[in-house]
Amino acid sequence: MGCVKKNLFMLLLLMMVFVFVFGGKKAEAQVHHVVGDDRGWELASDIASWAAGRSFVVGDFLWFAYSSGLDEDKIVELKSKDEFESCDLSKPIKIYDNGLDKISLEEEGIRYFASTNSESCKKGLKLPVEIKSKSTAVIQSSTSSWNSVLAQEPTAPSSSTKICGPTFMIIATIIFYYMGI
Repeated sequence: MGCVKKNLFMLLLLMMVFVFVFGGKKAEAQVHHVVGDDRGWELASDIASWAAGRSFVVGDFLWFAYSSGLDEDKIVELKSKDEFESCDLSKPIKIYDNGLDKISLEEEGIRYFASTNSESCKKGLKLPVEIKSKSTAVIQSSTSSWNSVLAQEPTAPSSSTKICGPTFMIIATIIFYYMGI
């Protein structure tokens, strides 16, 4: 029984190392976020719900798609949270009006985007984007992966299951071989 407990511990440890090493890899890739998904940049998209739970990382891109007609909701980037919350569009950093704008998220911090139409902005057509560093995203991704691994309750092995020393090492070596470590 001692061998099974020891190997169960080693297997759990191996899984955690795997999650730590490979769990953050997806956070390193550039992600292209299409704001509002299929609906794009419009009131009906519910931009706040779209953004909920999303993670924005340095190196990612935002894509804003909207109609570029004269009376449509274009995008303005604002300087501060106060301007954003009050929909004060009088001193923008930049106005985007191409109808399809690709915005690179190049540094950590919060950027504020809103509709150029103040009424639409007040109704919720605005987007705060908190941009995290790659290392912060990797740590958070690994932490959430660790939590999911730790939340799973291990099942007791059957009495016929006995993986000891050399067998365990062979399995671990095969796993590491296929992972490219």
